[in-house]
Amino acid sequence: MIAFATALDPLRSANRMLGYEAYRWRLASIDGKPVRASNGVECAVNTSLEEERKKMAGPDRPNIAIVCSGVNVERYQNKSAFAWLREEYNRGVAVGGLCTGAHILAAAGLLSNKRCAIHWENLPGFSEAFPKANVFADLFEIDQNIYTCAGGTAALDMMLKLIGDDFDENLVNRVCEQVLTDRVRSPTDRQRLPLRARLGVQNSKVLTIIELMEANLSEPLSLIEIADHVDLSRRQIERLFRTEMGRSPARYYLEIRLDRARHLLIQSSMPVVEVAVACGFVSASHFSKCYRELYARSPQQERVDRKQLLAA
Repeated sequence: MIAFATALDPLRSANRMLGYEAYRWRLASIDGKPVRASNGVECAVNTSLEEERKKMAGPDRPNIAIVCSGVNVERYQNKSAFAWLREEYNRGVAVGGLCTGAHILAAAGLLSNKRCAIHWENLPGFSEAFPKANVFADLFEIDQNIYTCAGGTAALDMMLKLIGDDFDENLVNRVCEQVLTDRVRSPTDRQRLPLRARLGVQNSKVLTIIELMEANLSEPLSLIEIADHVDLSRRQIERLFRTEMGRSPARYYLEIRLDRARHLLIQSSMPVVEVAVACGFVSASHFSKCYRELYARSPQQERVDRKQLLAA
């Protein structure tokens, strides 16, 4: 809902600042019926996909078609929606995705060799499901006539960029004042808090080591390799992690690999053995043992519990 609202309201504000209707929009659902957001709010729509297809040949042809999606997007399969997106794109209409919308565009076959952005929580599963897409943990990406953003307030930044391209920086600044934001963020600004703020860690060496770990999950670095990168001894690294993180570097590395594995189990249909390999484990049995020790359930049970939760 945040991504949805912050994509629409800058257009309304721009119209107000300009004094005329520079932007118009309409909401469509598959069947023309209202759509319930994950927070329980129901959104009325103007048209269905069938009606949208008819508008393609008339004066109401859109300039851009944007899909908005949220949690559990990896389970969404709708051939009609995918076909409609391809039709719009192939006829010269720009397409976009809010939050996890890049997943819908990729499933429709529109993101091969294209730069795109998706919410950080969905990035591991997306990367495995669509290896041909060039996905980044950016706030938003614009690749020719494909617009994607990571959701949340990043939708505001993407729409401000669109408004700036259509008009000028003065209008963007006036819209920012209306929505009480003090700046337009760059597309490559971080989605997540910097490690320093997220972990409450100040030691620059520890932060560098954690960044190395997060960048090497499928093929974990040895402690000796890490020590060479940061010009410290193994003993110094062990001591730093015990002081700053309350655990050994090996244990911390294992935990972030298992966290990635959990995202893949929840967001993808990858076999457990492939999840194990993608997270740097030499065998499925070792992976299952480590997973059970941390989360008190097996990888297989994680999937069963997830399916039951979604079915409830």
